[in-house]
Amino acid sequence: MRANTWAGPNKVEVRDVPDPGILNSRDAIIRITSTAICGSDLHLLDGYVPTMQDGDVMGHEFMGEVVEVGPGVDPDRLKIGDRVVVPFPIACGACAACAAELYSCCENSNPNAGIAEKMFGHPVAGIFGYSHLTGGFAGGQAEYARVPFADVGPLKIESDLSDEQVLFLSDILPTGYMAAEMCDIQSSDVVAVWGAGPVGQFAMDSARLLGAAAVIAIDKEPYRLAMAEQAGYMTINFDEVDVRSRLAELTGGRGPDKCIDAVGMEASHGAAHIHAYDRIKQAIRAETERPHALRQAILACRSGGVVSVIGVYGGFLDKFPAGAWMNRSLTLRTGQCHVQRYMRPLLERIERGEIDPTRVITHRLPLDEAPHGYDIFKNKKDNCEKIVLTPR
Repeated sequence: MRANTWAGPNKVEVRDVPDPGILNSRDAIIRITSTAICGSDLHLLDGYVPTMQDGDVMGHEFMGEVVEVGPGVDPDRLKIGDRVVVPFPIACGACAACAAELYSCCENSNPNAGIAEKMFGHPVAGIFGYSHLTGGFAGGQAEYARVPFADVGPLKIESDLSDEQVLFLSDILPTGYMAAEMCDIQSSDVVAVWGAGPVGQFAMDSARLLGAAAVIAIDKEPYRLAMAEQAGYMTINFDEVDVRSRLAELTGGRGPDKCIDAVGMEASHGAAHIHAYDRIKQAIRAETERPHALRQAILACRSGGVVSVIGVYGGFLDKFPAGAWMNRSLTLRTGQCHVQRYMRPLLERIERGEIDPTRVITHRLPLDEAPHGYDIFKNKKDNCEKIVLTPR
């Protein structure tokens, strides 16, 4: 089959790779009909996530048709011919974490748990197409994919909704929603979102769905800010104004009630000397993150507010403003999204017309053009916000 593979830092290649097969009785094989490039994939492309190997199949946002199931899969839950969306975290459904609906912390789905323990203190769930740190599972930017614990993860789509309407249930829509949910939004809240990429856009949509009084998008790319404005949000271009000063102006000097970091480890803005400091420490592998957005969110948030962190961080950061966090009674919440928890409720919101996931799609490409897609997405060419790939 054809698949988009990691070929070294800053390089992906579409290659012929072996077709997946059933390895466990609870596996299923999915013929992929739609997949996507995620901002998190850029962390792999750039070499910031360790343990990637040449030939690893990329991608963790995908959906398609079930073409084979293992003998241990209950046919009442999943059968050949079902149309499904596959969540990016792989969850067993039986461990203590899964019982608590903390699916991205599953204790049984990562065969390389020892590597994750060394990085994070405890193992994390397996993730499709996201390095050997999270299990080395082949991803979904391919014609077919093996899905472990197939009776737990995939969500059946039994309506006539298009792939594009439901594809993002695999990751970015639940991720944005979880970011807003972690804010405990009240009807009087002003919510500021750092990053107007796809996850940031869905965090804004979700904050509004959950009743926020106002939502502010923070970015520097005009096309991203225009997309946020078109959706009805206030915007701040951090290349043009001082973000903290502008937020203070918009909130009577108090700061936003809730702040969402939808950027993560490769934030590109901040004071010049701090930016240079982070770049140097990254170059010598003494720091893995550039947490400008996180630092700024903590310092900008009103006292007693909530900072919700959904942007991906992989290792270690420096100059964390612990004093502001502690002395101003801020609550910091974070986590890889527990996608399985949110898929069905969000599907119902899509069906009711409460949210339109297709609004972030700007490019549609065949799978064989994935390297071009990575180039325009990473380098923000052609106003690229979100790319959907089709294998056939």
